[in-house]
Amino acid sequence: MRFKRVYVEITNICNLSCDFCKPSSRDKKFILVKDFENIINKIKKYTEYIYLHVLGEPLLHPNIKEILDICYKNNMKVNITTNGTLINNVEDILLNSKAIRQINFSLHALEVNKNINSENYLNRILDFTKKANKNIFIVYRLWNFDKSNNLNRYILDNIQKYFNLEDLSLDKTTGNGIKISNNTFLQKNNSFIWPSINGKEIFFEGRCFLNFPTLGILVDGTVIPCCLDAEGVLNLGNIFKQDIDEILNSNKYKELEEGFRKNKVVNSYCRTCGFTMSKR
Repeated sequence: MRFKRVYVEITNICNLSCDFCKPSSRDKKFILVKDFENIINKIKKYTEYIYLHVLGEPLLHPNIKEILDICYKNNMKVNITTNGTLINNVEDILLNSKAIRQINFSLHALEVNKNINSENYLNRILDFTKKANKNIFIVYRLWNFDKSNNLNRYILDNIQKYFNLEDLSLDKTTGNGIKISNNTFLQKNNSFIWPSINGKEIFFEGRCFLNFPTLGILVDGTVIPCCLDAEGVLNLGNIFKQDIDEILNSNKYKELEEGFRKNKVVNSYCRTCGFTMSKR
């Protein structure tokens, strides 16, 4: 089996507290470099694309350079999703890393963090984009189009001015979004409901938007079927204690895989996931 991507949570700690992220009761920690390398050695035969997030802000990790170096050494292409507030702190590391393929900036962080200076925040991200544009795909995310048009218009106006673009419509776009420049894109969509063990079941058939089979690994080694299982509800095992083959051959994983193959959502937790519905 090969995966289009594997999510590896290098920390579940964040410097912001946004309401669009799922709150977590898990112990807060950073992954140890040796544990991250152990994970990469176990999964590298299954994928070449690593996404360094589930919850948490990956740029907070004090050993982000070593983590990226391990990925490069093992021919892994890295995707990072970040709120962008720490970009100046790690700019040189990111620009000089040969492992990074794509960086997603969650610009909707501005909506719920009034202490962020909007102008400085956007300028830092836009300036970083200019430096990274030749080597890294940059994606600006505005996944809040059901909420804050005034803020979104402000952000779009700044992007438009910076790149000397024509009007960026507020109309909803999906997929790869709008191409802004060489390797830079804008994704606009509505906010979504995270799956919840007590949530309303709304999704009974069809495909998973995340293109299951996917795989995620939480900071403590818990293996989950996707990046939206932020509490490890669908715990498939632990990568520090088991081989990946054992986990992938478990009845729980096989049931999920077989169900989606038949366009059936067999797990009640997956049925509460609003991400699939909002991104259609």
